Order: sequence, then C-alpha cells, then structure tokens
Amino acid sequence: MDQSPTILELISNGTMSAEMAATLWAAMDEQRSFVVAAIPRLAGKTTVSNAMLGMLPPEIPVHRLSGDEDEVTRLKREATGGYLVVGEFSQGPMPNYIWGRPVRQVFDALGSGYSLATALHAPGLRETFDVICKGNGVTDQDASRIDLMVYIRLFGDGPASFWRRVAEIHEVDRVESGYPHGRLLHRWIEDQDAFETVEPSQLIHAGYSDLSQRAAMLRRMAESGETTAAHVAQMVARNGSASAL
Repeated sequence: MDQSPTILELISNGTMSAEMAATLWAAMDEQRSFVVAAIPRLAGKTTVSNAMLGMLPPEIPVHRLSGDEDEVTRLKREATGGYLVVGEFSQGPMPNYIWGRPVRQVFDALGSGYSLATALHAPGLRETFDVICKGNGVTDQDASRIDLMVYIRLFGDGPASFWRRVAEIHEVDRVESGYPHGRLLHRWIEDQDAFETVEPSQLIHAGYSDLSQRAAMLRRMAESGETTAAHVAQMVARNGSASAL
C-alpha cells in the first residue's frame, strides 16, 4: 500500500479533483463504506481504494481479507472495528477475490461494527449494485450499508499511455429491490476535461466550509509537490488536531 499513489498524487496527475478528494477524506473520517468500480483491468480501482484508505487516522484498523471464510468469521466474533478490505467482488481466480457466499458473509460481518472497502467491474452505479445484489445475492438491507460508489474511466492504448479520471462519485441512501437511491456528488465532464461538484452530501457530516478548507489544503499540497504518504499522514494528523480543538 505504501508504494501506491497517494490521494495527493491522484490530484496532481489529474485523476480526480481536490473537491472529490475532500469528500473522500471526510468519508474516511467517518469510516464510510465504499465500492470502487470500473470496466477494464488496470483502471485504477485498487489505487483509488488504497489512496482513500491512506487518509484514515492511524488508529483505525485495516483488515485486508485473504478470501478465507474462517478469517471473516473470526473478525465478526472479535468485532475490533475498522475496515474490511476485499480485493474485488469477482469470480476471477485470485486469492483475495470473492464471490457468492463469501461476499454475503462479509456484508453480514459489517453488522459487527466494520466498514467495507472493495472494488468490482461495472460500467456505472446501477450495474455496480446489480453485481452486488443480483450477482451475489446480497439483500437490500445489507447492500444499503454501502455509502459511496466511485466510478473510474480508463483511457489510452497501453500501460505506457494510460490515463484515468474519476468520472463519478455517488452517495447511496438506501437500496430497494437491488436499486440504489441517492445522489451524484461529483462528476467529470469529458469534453472539457473538467470536474464538477453536482450536489452536496446528505450523509457526510462535514459541512461546506470544512470541505472547502480540505479541498484548498489538498490542492495546495498537490501543487507544491507535497504528495508522499508521509505528507498525507501529516495532513491527516493536522486536521485531526484542529478538529479536536
């Protein structure tokens, strides 16, 4: 995770806006559950997920699941809190990819006080929840534990020329009959290569002033080249100290 690009590097290289990053940072403060979706491989789902988790305060546990069902059973029993991180909801032959009953087991464990961070292949919000609910049999009640969906688009002809944009960030209030209800918070406008804030969050407690201050800090640090994991940790610590005053 330490070698993965930070949230500040993703702002610097144009993958997302400072305003998007500010929303994601506030969501991490509140340990909101999220899923990152994209269609092609190498779109950056793991990169964005790791960058988000990199904004967590250091005392928050991050449990990177191996795919072993006994591991989830143990974590549910221990109820230590923090994030359950699943590599991907996928039938692909990877150790940390899960499908079907193990997915439902992870959602069940969230009821013991955990948050979820995962990724999957889907071309949008509705299709993301089709994978979760229809593909894996997750109930509406359990699927409603997901607060945010981040959608990434990939461009370029090969790894040397790839570039990415966080195209949409959605907030989910509830899921009914497998359909997510909520709002679009941020989007990327392709023909302008510009980012737009669409609606304010109704779930995240941080207000407009707080999010604006976070975005300004993120933008300043990205522009000044202060983008390492150590810089992110210092940023999170400073914000935590300020919030405690």
